[in-house]
Amino acid sequence: MMNRALSIRSNKGGSSSTAGGGSSAGGGTSGGGHGGGRKGFSFASLRGSIQPELSRRLYRLIKSTNTLVTAHEAAGRERVAIATQLSEWGEQTRDEAVSDVSDKVGVILSEIGEQEDSYAHGLDEARERLKAIRNTERSVQPSRDGRDRIADEIQRLKLREPQSPRLVVLEQELVRAEAENLVAEAQLTNITRKKLKEAYEVEFAATIERAEKQVLLAKHGRRLLALLDDEPVTPGDARRTYTHAAQGRQILNDAEDDLKSWVLQLDETTVPTGAEDDSGELSTATAAAPSGPHSHSHSHADDSRRREKSAEGSTAAVSGPS
Repeated sequence: MMNRALSIRSNKGGSSSTAGGGSSAGGGTSGGGHGGGRKGFSFASLRGSIQPELSRRLYRLIKSTNTLVTAHEAAGRERVAIATQLSEWGEQTRDEAVSDVSDKVGVILSEIGEQEDSYAHGLDEARERLKAIRNTERSVQPSRDGRDRIADEIQRLKLREPQSPRLVVLEQELVRAEAENLVAEAQLTNITRKKLKEAYEVEFAATIERAEKQVLLAKHGRRLLALLDDEPVTPGDARRTYTHAAQGRQILNDAEDDLKSWVLQLDETTVPTGAEDDSGELSTATAAAPSGPHSHSHSHADDSRRREKSAEGSTAAVSGPS
């Protein structure tokens, strides 16, 4: 919620710690980069090596996604730290216009950084869906191994002792093992399709949310920049008095209102049914957008028109005589 303030300087103690935390996070990242080429032994690498063959690839994918989540969280912290530094720099310029605009732009940049953190949460939620597939793959692997082991033992016994009475017992065990494996494989394919779809629906929804909110914030940031008079002055002349502080506060209020009223819009998708119509083309069925917290639709046409009029008014006020 716009960092709960109209100024990023309103809590310098917290801002400084945030900036320091962001810088240290960045330093840690760069420090890790120097040793990135070395892959020594670790408990993580041990866990990866002992994964069942069936779930090993998905284990690596989930682990890589966790790295991506961490990277976006770090990017968000760095963005907030940069916003704080911009605000503090503007304050020490002793230029009232630069000080006010840089502070308010810092609020916008900080909120853009918060969207990275929200996006990271979406990625982590999608990752949890993939874990359900991985766990099911783990449970299916012993069933496959048991079936294959019995089948191999039957083949060996047929070569050595074709008349062995144990063959009958093993074949009965194989029938039971195949039946158990059939159930496990059906469960795996059901869960795989369901959770794969859920995982990337969550990720794509988070991607759309981050993109649309950051575009929204960037547009309000440009409105703030329009308040800054950058016309050159000749030496000895005084600049016009900065009188747009109230307009700047209103722009931040508008941005906060837009974030509060924003709701994800998901277009309906068409799913091929596999049947051909009279023209020989595959017919399609309309699939409803997924239900959940992001499934509502919302139009911002009125808000957009209001913002455009306000932006025109701000630009006119800046370009007009003081």
